[in-house]
Amino acid sequence: MKSMKKILGCVSIAALSATMATSASADVNVAYFLEWATPNQIAKVEKTYDKAMGEKVNWINFASGTAMTEAMLSGDIDIAFSQGLAPFVNAVNANAPIKMVGVAVVYGGANDCIVSNASGITKENATELEGKSVALPLNTMADFEFRMTMTNLGVDVKKVKLVDQEPADAAVSLVDGAVAMACGYGENSLSKMKEAGKPMLSVPEKTEAGINSFDIISVTEKFVQENPEAVKTFMEVTEQANADFAKDQSKIAIIAGDAGLSVEKTKSQMAGFSFPSAEVQLANYFNDGGKVAEMLPFMGKMFATEASPAKDDYSTVVDSSFLK
Repeated sequence: MKSMKKILGCVSIAALSATMATSASADVNVAYFLEWATPNQIAKVEKTYDKAMGEKVNWINFASGTAMTEAMLSGDIDIAFSQGLAPFVNAVNANAPIKMVGVAVVYGGANDCIVSNASGITKENATELEGKSVALPLNTMADFEFRMTMTNLGVDVKKVKLVDQEPADAAVSLVDGAVAMACGYGENSLSKMKEAGKPMLSVPEKTEAGINSFDIISVTEKFVQENPEAVKTFMEVTEQANADFAKDQSKIAIIAGDAGLSVEKTKSQMAGFSFPSAEVQLANYFNDGGKVAEMLPFMGKMFATEASPAKDDYSTVVDSSFLK
């Protein structure tokens, strides 16, 4: 990647500072999710990232944040956009060389646990899930949703049979009656789950129980050390895309098409999303005692294992300097 000043390709991005990036790789490889609608998909489709960074940006979709981590460790991915906190904290507990550089999206109901109508189980008799099977992608934010929901309802997680499945497959298992409940994310997958069941908790109930979170932007240490200006530019383009969409939603069909969703489902999903500005992130998430400092050790302990214990200090895996 040769160092070169680039003129950004649209009026809304023109205010961003021109940046330079250097890397041994010809392209920048970014991980993202299908069925997960975010404003920066407009910049993705319109090649604004490519123009601003001066290089081809390859976007590769993944079914889970854990798969994103594996690709980062193998050197196939440089930046993971909207990686869940759970897979991130699992990775850093295992000393993976990745860092959090920003918040991608904040949400409360975008992950959900759907209980089968045929099971007869509700929040009132949730302990009947003990001894039954639940399908979900392990070590993801859907797993976090499951653990928090079960704890809130007094269910012993150790007595539930967990089936490790990606959301699309978990939806099929629920519809087919192979499991009593399925947890996942992605508007298409959740819609299919709801054909056979209903959410265990409503969004207000989850909010009251503290079941909400945010996804992050993470990078490999190698990439950020070799290409700090590229990371800075990526964050700037994302910030501008969020700001532009907040003012004008006329291009929502572009987001829907790129996310693999209908416009109706995209609007429904994004109604439960928020995209904090760099200023808000620095003030509320990356500040001393902020949400990042609160959530990382909490989730680190939740997902810790004997082989990958929780860290005493998670500040070493966070770098908010690219938001400034």
